Amino acid sequence: MTIFTVELVSPLWQNSLDMALEVWKKWLDLGFAVVPKIIWAIGILFLTRLAMNFVGRFLRKALTRTESTLRHFIIQAAEILTLLSGAVAALNQLGIQTTSIVAVLAAAGLAVGLALQNTLSHFAAGVIIISMRPFEVGDYIEGGGVAGVVDGVGIFSTTLITRDNVQITVPNGLLFSGTLKNTSALGTRRVDLEIDIGDRPVEITITRLLTLVQAHPLVLDRPPPSCDVASISPTTTVLYLRPWCTAGNYDRTRSQVLQLVKEGLREIPNTDNPVE
Repeated sequence: MTIFTVELVSPLWQNSLDMALEVWKKWLDLGFAVVPKIIWAIGILFLTRLAMNFVGRFLRKALTRTESTLRHFIIQAAEILTLLSGAVAALNQLGIQTTSIVAVLAAAGLAVGLALQNTLSHFAAGVIIISMRPFEVGDYIEGGGVAGVVDGVGIFSTTLITRDNVQITVPNGLLFSGTLKNTSALGTRRVDLEIDIGDRPVEITITRLLTLVQAHPLVLDRPPPSCDVASISPTTTVLYLRPWCTAGNYDRTRSQVLQLVKEGLREIPNTDNPVE
């Protein structure tokens, strides 16, 4: 009875052992085929990390004179591109077809680009503004329907402080697409005033106004102020009075010179004989 049982179980045990060995062999073959690929993929990712650090250090040194916001964006973009390239190479090493993944990412990028085309236009304008530097922080500019002192320049927008101390955020696309006026760029400005002197003597009045203006502490000696006749009618004469001042003192200079001219004209009486 015992001998019969051994003869019956032995073939089953042998079959189980053969199956186990076959499965183990397949796992070994799979391991020898896959493990090297995994190791290579890990190695590629490690090299990608080293490449990202190298690219970041290189760009930080190469772009030392570039505006900080633009420099930070370029470095981040380069590092992300390096990471994506390494990830695609690692997936290819594992035998995963990345063509479809790249196509999906490209389609998604196109859809996002179309949805954010206005934002991307502001971004492009920001890059150009930061690169070309038509204005700096602290300059007084007029553009995009607003005016104020530049408080900050970003990739997508520029922050202005108005004369009444209100902060305005302007999309860069608005500043770049229209005419931009920078009144602080040259450091000095000319104050253009039209002065109606009535029928006062022209030469005496011009001399008096120039004397008053030249003595004003905010008026620059170089270039010197000028005063010329703008128009003449039978009852009045209009003069162009043009003193120069620093850009930051424009409003104050204009106001004080107007007050000075008003007081100076009182010292010169009108003549009784109008111009014929």
